[in-house]
Amino acid sequence: MNLHSVLYSLVVGFAALAIGHPLVSAQDDTTQDDTAATIKPTGKVELVQDGFAFTEGPAWEPKSKTLLFTDIPNTAIHRLHADGSISLFTGDSKHTNGILIPSDGRILACQMDGRVVRYDENANATVLASQYDGKRFNAPNDLTVDDDGGIYFTDPLFRAPTPLPQAVQAVYYIASDGTVSRVTEGLAAPNGIGMSPDRKRLYVCPSQQAEMLVYEVTGPGKLSQPKTFCTVEQPEGQSGTGADGIALDVQGNVYITTHIGVQIFSPAGEQIGVVSFPQQPANVCFGGDDWKTMFVTARTGLYRVTMPIPGLH
Repeated sequence: MNLHSVLYSLVVGFAALAIGHPLVSAQDDTTQDDTAATIKPTGKVELVQDGFAFTEGPAWEPKSKTLLFTDIPNTAIHRLHADGSISLFTGDSKHTNGILIPSDGRILACQMDGRVVRYDENANATVLASQYDGKRFNAPNDLTVDDDGGIYFTDPLFRAPTPLPQAVQAVYYIASDGTVSRVTEGLAAPNGIGMSPDRKRLYVCPSQQAEMLVYEVTGPGKLSQPKTFCTVEQPEGQSGTGADGIALDVQGNVYITTHIGVQIFSPAGEQIGVVSFPQQPANVCFGGDDWKTMFVTARTGLYRVTMPIPGLH
């Protein structure tokens, strides 16, 4: 290399450093591209309504462009309308917790009084499952569906009789023919549950441990052994706190309600955001015309905030 070439290389290098762009190799570029971007709200957190006993189970109904959510202690399910008004869907919800409205329009719900049901538009409930091995469920909590017509749901201890009817806390699967199977071993209060966009991964978020779990789905109701998907950030001075509800976006990012807010994790389990709320979140879903409105039930209130990535639906 001649003197002119050396001088030119030095000038280019210093110029790159001066504008904040050090020279990197192609391999370094690839590493940077693989780093997950932080996800932040594109709007402000808004309180929709306060004054409930304990809100849960938000679920967007695209046909009516309304949101269903529950008030567990009051055995109520409410409907938020486009004009901001709220009406009572039913006052006899059997302590319904999680609600899911899949693409086929069914209103599926976990009644903590021991049943998984389907509601019609008049709030009449058809029981899909109420027992396993001849015994009632503990207290069905949250649910998700696969592409085979099956339903996975969690069955922890909250509001359950004692001793626990099932003796263990686990995840169950209701097949399309109505057959019920237990698909996990005992878990530390399995709560929120959801599936990846390709339906190949099942996420289960326990409430009594910091480690969130993921299972590979090998067939309808067939799961691999669990792996730790992520460890949720803990409140200052605490340890071992877990999660409540979860939701996913179209890119497969996982939104988990925790003691410090909605923590967001990439499909690789890397924390890429936290959205804080005035009250501790219990559950989360996406809705709105573009599916970018994140609705969050948090203790006595219902909140919403606009996010940059549409939710999975």
